[in-house]
Amino acid sequence: MDIEVCSSSGKVLTKLESLTSGTTVKELKSRIHKAKKGPYPGRQMLRLEPKGKALNDEDTVSSLGLQSGNKIFLKDLGPQIGWKTVFVAEYAGPLAVYLWLYARPWIFYGEGASAKPYAQVVHIAAACWTAHYAKRLLETIFVHRFSHSTMPIRNLFKNCSYYWGFAGYVAYHVNHPLYTAPSDIQVYICAALFALSELGNLSIHLALRDLRPPGSTIRKIPYPTGNPFTQLFRFVSCPNYSYEFYAWLSFTIMTQCLPAGLFCAAGMIQMTLWALGKHRNYKKEFKSYPKGRKSIIPFVI
Repeated sequence: MDIEVCSSSGKVLTKLESLTSGTTVKELKSRIHKAKKGPYPGRQMLRLEPKGKALNDEDTVSSLGLQSGNKIFLKDLGPQIGWKTVFVAEYAGPLAVYLWLYARPWIFYGEGASAKPYAQVVHIAAACWTAHYAKRLLETIFVHRFSHSTMPIRNLFKNCSYYWGFAGYVAYHVNHPLYTAPSDIQVYICAALFALSELGNLSIHLALRDLRPPGSTIRKIPYPTGNPFTQLFRFVSCPNYSYEFYAWLSFTIMTQCLPAGLFCAAGMIQMTLWALGKHRNYKKEFKSYPKGRKSIIPFVI
């Protein structure tokens, strides 16, 4: 079986010969690269139409309905970088930036900044921030299983600017010598809610990890497990985002800090967009997908 590889404009780049029905998209990418007609496989996107949907690496020639003489279309995705590399950079930065302002206030506020001791909430906020991003780093290294190994390198700069910038913005205000602490009862209740939300988020990540065998991109319908935190799957498709929002909402109320609220709102907007997209994909891919679920907030969104 022979297949022509074309650019998005329709220009024939090369012809792949002697293909079998079991040849995968991943193998096609390797063949294109070896023929020196395309970039390395991680930069390639193959489609059945010039502006169609990207093909999965596990798709085979037969599953795609390709026949001898058909065409596939190649798009160069540009320079790529590993997902883990991006995640480690975007999570390590906020941890370092926040703790820098927390531990060295005189650098930012002047020599007299250390004269006024921190309120208890400032120490708790630093602990919460540290726990969150330390958890994120450990999850990136040991828990997450990515469906794609790389992403465009521009995402490194975009994501790091967002996370690092907000870390400095929030930390500057929470650690400021003129910061006014809310009541202790407000702080302790919200700190407890933050901790529960973080445990919930971790529980969902572990449950999602268990749905995908190592080295695969298999997708399954997520359901509640024996862990009580996973019961949120009964109501939403992306409870990991739900718990993330609850955590930062708790942090915002705990610190009573406007920059923290803006960080929470920005994150909620982005996570809602992601959740809506994943919710649509679940319903499209699985005909038996539970109809009562929302995307991120039970009964609302």
